[in-house]
Amino acid sequence: MKTSQDRILTTHVGSLPRSQAVTDVVFAAERGEPRDDAGGIIREAVAAVVARQIDSGVDVVSDGEMSKISYATYIKDRITGFDGDSEREPPSDLEDYPSFLKRLADSGGTPTYRRPCCVGAIRVKDMQPASDDIDNMRAAMTAAPPVEGFMNAASPGVIALFQPNQHYATHEDYLMALAEAMKAEYQAIVDAGLVLQLDSPDLGLGRHMMFKGKPDSDYIAQATLHVEALNMALEGIPRDRVRLHVCWGNYEGPHHHDAPMELVLPIALKAHIGALLFESSNPRHAHEWEVFANTDLPEDLVLIPGVLDSTTNFVEHPKLVAERICRYAGIVGRDRVMAGTDCGFSTFAGFGAVDENIVYAKLASMAEGAARASDQLWGSA
Repeated sequence: MKTSQDRILTTHVGSLPRSQAVTDVVFAAERGEPRDDAGGIIREAVAAVVARQIDSGVDVVSDGEMSKISYATYIKDRITGFDGDSEREPPSDLEDYPSFLKRLADSGGTPTYRRPCCVGAIRVKDMQPASDDIDNMRAAMTAAPPVEGFMNAASPGVIALFQPNQHYATHEDYLMALAEAMKAEYQAIVDAGLVLQLDSPDLGLGRHMMFKGKPDSDYIAQATLHVEALNMALEGIPRDRVRLHVCWGNYEGPHHHDAPMELVLPIALKAHIGALLFESSNPRHAHEWEVFANTDLPEDLVLIPGVLDSTTNFVEHPKLVAERICRYAGIVGRDRVMAGTDCGFSTFAGFGAVDENIVYAKLASMAEGAARASDQLWGSA
């Protein structure tokens, strides 16, 4: 993957606001009512979103996850074994504040879509959706060339987090089946010349959802198992073509049950990856740069801290963005830091806390902040 060799590069976590036309298409597919014009609408949307990222100063771009209803449940159309729906389990921090949880639900702050369960054997069902995503992304990058492109894919652990197992005898069996089935998608993305981004909120969010009420020892053991499954799925893929995103849930809330980075980072570092994206702007985790400063990090690991909060319509000042970048550059060196976002801006189609135009204003501010940081870090070189 490209690194910041003469200036700080910018990127983001992946999902971006979808137009109403795109939202209508993906929800029609969700209802089992595919539209004849769906392919063209998605293809045009990918071209537009790539061009807009570049116009906003983003160097390493994505397809905005235009074709996906969400970053984890899209897999039901690509691998077998999923059907029905599952009961919603709120994070434990929101359970502590039921009045706020109700306010979120009443205001439409909780997206509604189907979360199927695993009810049968997991295996590859259809690679065409992944091939279509790759073709659309490559065409868009040809029309408006970025520094580099990446594509999101769900980790085995996050699939298990949102699609409960009702088929396999153990959680480990379920994870390993998912890992085996997802290999093809991961390999296809890398073979297409794109950087593979694996979304793994299970390592952070999972602590106060999947593993809530359990001791830290259980969480550490299970989350480590998630990474082992992920590494199995990545076998044969070079580390420098893979980046991993971890977060504690892309929602405004108390987050007082979040696992501290002291617990999350050692687990994430077991993954065979070249870069790590993580939240570092939200008020619950902004102080945790100290954890990175006090950790023996791999010498070639690229850090992509979130320098923008993805849950607020505040446009961060470029000076603050530069300050956040330089803090991490002081830990691992300027060549091993990129500017990123805390999470995706539209993790579910048709849903996002940040106004679409403000999203791009925030990205433009990130680019200006990265330029300021570059001046500070390379200016005297």
